[in-house]
Amino acid sequence: MTDRRLTPANGRVAASHLKGTVAAETFTDGQAASIGQVVVDLYAAPQGRRDRQLLLGTTVTVYERRDGWAFIQAKRDGYVGYVPEAALVAPAQPTHRVGTLATHAYEGESFKSRDVFHLPFGAELTVIDERHKMFETSLGYIPKKHLRPLAQPFSDPATVAQVFFGTPYLWGGNSSRGIDCSGLVQAAYHACGHMCQGDSDMQMDGFGTSIDNLDQLKRGDLVFWKGHVAMMVDDKTLIHANAHHMAVVYEGLAQAQLRIKAQGDGEILALKRAL
Repeated sequence: MTDRRLTPANGRVAASHLKGTVAAETFTDGQAASIGQVVVDLYAAPQGRRDRQLLLGTTVTVYERRDGWAFIQAKRDGYVGYVPEAALVAPAQPTHRVGTLATHAYEGESFKSRDVFHLPFGAELTVIDERHKMFETSLGYIPKKHLRPLAQPFSDPATVAQVFFGTPYLWGGNSSRGIDCSGLVQAAYHACGHMCQGDSDMQMDGFGTSIDNLDQLKRGDLVFWKGHVAMMVDDKTLIHANAHHMAVVYEGLAQAQLRIKAQGDGEILALKRAL
């Protein structure tokens, strides 16, 4: 059975490589595009519920444009869904990503000038020129300290996850405006140059190698429950986005085990080490 989250096919149209595997009226290679808005919801169906979010600069393949909606697949993790067609722009060539919790793009080369965009961690954009304290970008002027070259990924996923401390919980969220458990893990590993799936069940099944017991856990390891994932910051403490606290928080592993079991979500299902 195919996973509709990773299968670019909707009955009317499907990716060419799926010919003979799925039924569709048309098969196509699709067209490249980029996300041109700061944060865009990725829907399971037009006017449906949010599955995930895509950030500025994300590369996608567009398989269909219909009634103001685009059926797309994100290049980075393969997630499939619908975005408003207006959220798409011509393929971009980003050079930098936002490397702080958030930043602003300014109209002029001064922090006193009008701010025109609020950008979350991970948004990707193109630097046009380097000034004294600012980069001139395709969106405006951004403090140099807030941008990081794509060619220089972070080295520690747990450090990236800690940047999000206090971020409000948002089901299906992928940005520092709001994020969920799997979105936090994905953001942390993507920023370190590693492909990571978008949902916790995908991460549990396809990411990293298994760890035998809790005594082996160390910084950066992942702990999975039914429908939930957390990242260790040391051998006893984890960081995770969760609906109990409605935020990204630190929590003792033992405490989290007891709380999650008490709320009816069972025991730990898997321990994984990605690096």
